Amino acid sequence: MTPSLGDIAHIGHAQLFTPDLDASVAFFTDYMGLTVNGEQGDTVYLRTFDDYEHHSLVLTAREQPGLGRLALRTSSEEALRRRIEAVEAAGGTGHWAEDEPGLGKVYVTTDPDGHEHALYWESEYYRAPDGLKPALKNQPQAKPNRGVGVRRLDHVNFLAADVVANAEFQQHVLGARPTEQIRLDTGRIAARWLTFTDKSYDVVYTSDWTGSAGRLHHIAFATDTREDILRAADLAIDTGVFIETGPHKHAIQQTFFLYVYEPGGNRIELCNPLTRLVLAPDWPLVTWTEEERKKGQAWGLKTIESFHTHGTPPVG
Repeated sequence: MTPSLGDIAHIGHAQLFTPDLDASVAFFTDYMGLTVNGEQGDTVYLRTFDDYEHHSLVLTAREQPGLGRLALRTSSEEALRRRIEAVEAAGGTGHWAEDEPGLGKVYVTTDPDGHEHALYWESEYYRAPDGLKPALKNQPQAKPNRGVGVRRLDHVNFLAADVVANAEFQQHVLGARPTEQIRLDTGRIAARWLTFTDKSYDVVYTSDWTGSAGRLHHIAFATDTREDILRAADLAIDTGVFIETGPHKHAIQQTFFLYVYEPGGNRIELCNPLTRLVLAPDWPLVTWTEEERKKGQAWGLKTIESFHTHGTPPVG
């Protein structure tokens, strides 16, 4: 089935597994500035201040860190049906679940690499309690008075054994548009960025040098300004948060960024991509060569060492 552009409205939320739930919750509330909005057993629901839905992030206790579920809200009930039909027409399978607060039924399926995706339409709007009511009625929640104060969940970067197969799942089954990619000298595609919206990217697939399946590179949260990224770096060194790289600017997608690790072992990106949109309906896929990627980031910062060590070009 030919994908219908616009069937996926936006990324709803992501689920992370963490072996230290209490420490991870403290990181996302105290450092990142999210707000807890409910608990169920070994799972905690948190939200960014500008999210209109119940939650932006789900933290679940597990022995190992990693990505659980990426939830995508469709643009209508009809759009949800079209995407389910597209999944099944492509040979995929899925099942219905009703296991998250603030949502109706979700259709759970996986990409070729095994990353779990949940597609849904029914969602309740967040109503802030008295202590979190904003001054402006078009804002769902008051801005946080602690930590970085990130605005929204911005994108998810998956690690994958086969970048092309997974990127084509997003494009041909879910309706995303590819915007940029890395092609090695061998011709292999080592990373590809895709968008469901006018943002330049919502999901990314990066080649997993281990050949493993279903792993996560990082999830990213958007800030209001570049200055917030610099402030996040200062807060990190003051509070003991580990900085992996940055602050700096990606060459690919031109995102101003900082990579940190939360206590459970998941890589988190703080990013400011707000000024760059892909408005052209016929946007050409931008391809970066292996030689171009060796130059590093936009201003020359060397990229994450593990990627150099194992022969896979870095992301961004």
